[in-house]
Amino acid sequence: MSIVTFEKPTEHVPLPDWYARTWEMRQTADTRRGDSFNLRAEGRQLRNETTLKTKWDTYHNDARLNDRVTEVSRWYEVLEQCLTAVDNEISKLSDEKNATERELETLGNQLTITAECIRQRDSRYGNDLVLLDEGDEELKNELGVIECLKALLTSKCMTAWEQLNRLKETQFKLQLDIGNKKDAIAIDTENLEMTKDCAGTSYKPDPLRIPKNCIPYDAWLEHSRYNKLKADNEITASGRLREALYCAREKAHNDLRAQYDATDYGLRRHIYETQREKNELKWQRQKMVDEMEKMLKEVQELEKSLLEKTNSVKLAETRLENRMFRPGPELVQDEAQYGLADEVLQLRQTRKDLIKKIEDAKTTYNALEAHLIRLDQDVENKEHALMTDLRCLDMRNELKKGDRAPPASQTDRNIQLTRMEDEIPPS
Repeated sequence: MSIVTFEKPTEHVPLPDWYARTWEMRQTADTRRGDSFNLRAEGRQLRNETTLKTKWDTYHNDARLNDRVTEVSRWYEVLEQCLTAVDNEISKLSDEKNATERELETLGNQLTITAECIRQRDSRYGNDLVLLDEGDEELKNELGVIECLKALLTSKCMTAWEQLNRLKETQFKLQLDIGNKKDAIAIDTENLEMTKDCAGTSYKPDPLRIPKNCIPYDAWLEHSRYNKLKADNEITASGRLREALYCAREKAHNDLRAQYDATDYGLRRHIYETQREKNELKWQRQKMVDEMEKMLKEVQELEKSLLEKTNSVKLAETRLENRMFRPGPELVQDEAQYGLADEVLQLRQTRKDLIKKIEDAKTTYNALEAHLIRLDQDVENKEHALMTDLRCLDMRNELKKGDRAPPASQTDRNIQLTRMEDEIPPS
């Protein structure tokens, strides 16, 4: 019996080709496995290298961020100290400026008092209205000193105001820079605390872009140094200005105290001289009154004597007239006739002398009375001048109140001169 076989109607691979294909498949598999092994090795090497690269890059950037935070924090502390110093300097300079302005107000009051003293002394009468005595000269000197000190203190106040503006500008720039550094520290600290596994990380559209306002590191460092240097310079200038304000106020105190003493001395000396002149005038007046009383009595005595001489003249003339009626040869010029004639002539001359003397005495009395009126007027002027100068001294007592009052004792004066108030423990 025969078996029927069937073959596929396709081309059969020859045996050598079959062996060749097997060998090719083995070679291809070896090549593919080799390539895979190499690729796996290269992948493992790349993974290790990239892991280490990423780890060290992250470490270095963390170190850079840490260094940056440290540097910015150091500048933050430095600028904070500068800001504190600027705030303190603004407070101190404001106090000095306010003290100088109060001194200016005090000078205005003193100027008013000095001008009022000059007006008061200008209200004197008569010859006591001296053109320029020591009191007037010292008052006008005081007026000039006060005007110069006002100009000096006004200039210092204006300089202090300008310096305060510069300090406040520096304060604003420091506050702005400190705020920026605080925000930068917060941002870098937050970045430093972030890890690859923390929330909030994501892809960004263009993280490599450079902002428009970004500046180089050297410019940033120069900006921080400039702010600190400017703050230090302004603090130094403000300290010198505070010393200048203090020196100006002390100069004002010393100059005014010296001028006050000179003016008070001039006024007191003029009061003393006016009082002495008034006493002299009163003494002269008393002597004049006594002399007028004596002169008045003398006039009365002269008039009484004139009256007596008048009766004597009448007697002598009557005798002469009666003897003219002697009869005959008895009408002779005898010794009695000569004697009576001489008596009449003498009495007439005596009356003339007495009348002239009375007139002279009355003229002298009138002159004494007129001079007494002048003395009374001069005494009144002296009293008014004394009242004016005393009123000026009373007005000037306001200048010696408060911090301008003299020390109560020599010990207090030494303490004030050596400025030991803060060193003495409280009692």
